[in-house]
Amino acid sequence: MKKYSIVIAGGGSTFTPGIVLMLLDNLNKFPIRKLKFYDNDEERQSIVAGACEIIIKEKAPEIEFVATTDPEEAFTDVDFVMAHIRVGKYAMRELDEKIPLKHGVVGQETCGPGGIAYGMRSIGGVLELVDYMEQYSPNAWMLNYSNPAAIVAEATRRLRPNSKILNICDMPVATEDLMSKILGLSSRKEMNVRYYGLNHFGWWTDIRDNDGNDLMPKLKEHVRQYGYVTNAGQNEQHIEASWNDTFLKVRDTYAMDPETLPNTYLKYYLFPDYVVEHSNSEYTRANEVMDGREKFVFGECEKVIKQQSTEGIKLHTDDHASYIVDLARAIAYNTHERMLLIVENKGAIENFDPTAMVEIPCIVGSNGPEPLSIGTIPQFQKGLMEQQVSVEKLVVEAWATGSYQRLWQALTLSKTVPSAKVAKDILDDLIEANKEYWPELKKEAELVTANV
Repeated sequence: MKKYSIVIAGGGSTFTPGIVLMLLDNLNKFPIRKLKFYDNDEERQSIVAGACEIIIKEKAPEIEFVATTDPEEAFTDVDFVMAHIRVGKYAMRELDEKIPLKHGVVGQETCGPGGIAYGMRSIGGVLELVDYMEQYSPNAWMLNYSNPAAIVAEATRRLRPNSKILNICDMPVATEDLMSKILGLSSRKEMNVRYYGLNHFGWWTDIRDNDGNDLMPKLKEHVRQYGYVTNAGQNEQHIEASWNDTFLKVRDTYAMDPETLPNTYLKYYLFPDYVVEHSNSEYTRANEVMDGREKFVFGECEKVIKQQSTEGIKLHTDDHASYIVDLARAIAYNTHERMLLIVENKGAIENFDPTAMVEIPCIVGSNGPEPLSIGTIPQFQKGLMEQQVSVEKLVVEAWATGSYQRLWQALTLSKTVPSAKVAKDILDDLIEANKEYWPELKKEAELVTANV
């Protein structure tokens, strides 16, 4: 069986040790000959890489391991790029969340103004990775799970239309893990799901077991009372206190359309006033992550390095991230597995923009994804999605053309923002905070003058 070479772009991420442990647990299904880390922050990556090198020596010493900040070394001779970068790291995420809250608007890393700010930083970073891959390993595939996935996916569709990149998100998978616990199943893979929407903006319409029995009634009854909160507890990734509120709030989102089951993130668009009211503008989810997962992961990595052993270490596999291996296997071995991916609509949703990047079930093989037909969708969901996809397209337009106006329009159109004035006030603050990361934006009059 062929062994594969992988580069993890974002080697200094708090998620990287969990991804490595997950890959090592699945070597029988997806063998690896070489594993590389790439990051532009050498100091941060060195801690994670130092620990992961020891983990690999203990579990699979035959795998060649490299950690580098050199793109040529990282991207040469690779079959897959697994990308999960965070441009600006958690310090910028904190500003993404706190600046909108200062204006009485939802502060969240992928939704509303915070997601737009993060998207404007991420576009250039992801495109840079695509270009490195195509320069040094043109036959490789990129499995991108960098956020905000919706904006990144639109940017790659528009600006790198022929690139071999698959945009994916773990939130539906993590939610399906919770659903399987609610149903008493051993795995989400015992469910066949129908789902449609945009990333962090979608609905499950049908869930059945492998024998075709309808599981929606039991799930709906639970969600009506408890949201996605389960007695079995949440997964290791979603352990911050604010996640419990997010899972519980699903009850109210579900009540708006009891025919479907909603993605958790819809609360930010449908109940923005509630979210702001229940947010602490001094201590947001970014602070929870920095004080929780970030300190834990880096602390455990430093212990591994200090004792040169994983004995007694509490780093854990991100089980729900096994979808990354499933996706890589589908491409490598032409498995035709059914998976949720973010792909260009092209008529899969009949009554929706064919150029929209939608999150829908696809059959995945060596040639990439084949989207399944969804048919027509109801007016309520269609209206919400049209508004949100326009936001995403305007953000990419603003990044590509350097237009202040387009980004102001994007913020104004976001369902989380109450007016054009508030949108402009937030935008001006975000521009100031993101000087180091965003392209320079010019107002329409300046753009006209520049083109004369």
